[in-house]
Amino acid sequence: MILSSSKVEIIRRNNKVVYQDGNRLIKVFNNQKPGSDVFNEALNDSRVSEAGGRVPRVAEVSQIRGGEWDGSWALALEYIPGRTLEQVIDDDVENIDTYFRQFVELQLQVLSADAPLLNRQKDKLRRMINSVKTLDPSVRYDLQMRLDGLKGGHKVCHGDFVPSNIIIPDDGSEPYVIDWAHVTSGIPEVDAAQTYLLFKVEHPSSADKYLTLYSKMSDTARQVIMNWVPVVAAAELARGRRQREKFLLHQVESVFDYL
Repeated sequence: MILSSSKVEIIRRNNKVVYQDGNRLIKVFNNQKPGSDVFNEALNDSRVSEAGGRVPRVAEVSQIRGGEWDGSWALALEYIPGRTLEQVIDDDVENIDTYFRQFVELQLQVLSADAPLLNRQKDKLRRMINSVKTLDPSVRYDLQMRLDGLKGGHKVCHGDFVPSNIIIPDDGSEPYVIDWAHVTSGIPEVDAAQTYLLFKVEHPSSADKYLTLYSKMSDTARQVIMNWVPVVAAAELARGRRQREKFLLHQVESVFDYL
């Protein structure tokens, strides 16, 4: 894959840069990202699309040739002209309640689809938590016991369902959901706990608004969702994002009276 000189940088994060390059959106990963992970993300996109999800079409997976990213793996997707739901909300805060309802409706739509061929949510969480050796072993044991009680489920669980991962197309068509790197096959309340946690990290004033609305619209008790917050917080620690570590540890350890 060769990046053109007319490419436009959209966002830069710790492990990747995202460009618009003509009619393609190209995610370029740093040289520590294995190609198998990039191919797996493309496979996830395809499986979610086959399950009925509205997902940008995968165009190419290959290594970059030339320039600063020479040799790095990249994923090219169909570019959807539009704005993220986060941008829409920021520009029209007065109507935030309407946008939040649309957000939860879209999440419930995604969660209604079956995709048994995706990686299992339970297995992924277990692997991530086991890798966090900084956690007290008694805490890890309790979290594993919670996971052992996780009932089977085959619903599409995005794993990073936030307003910045929803594209509102300029042509007025239905929204697209992007960034399926963390999608699994599992149960909806765990995915809701993940979204709640991400709101607590990035937009704490909106976290309870989301939780209340999701609970009502899905007919799920808040306690059921909150039961999984320590589990998903422990899994997030495995990503090594130091700026979140203190907050995530608090979310994990605050439920244990003996700590």
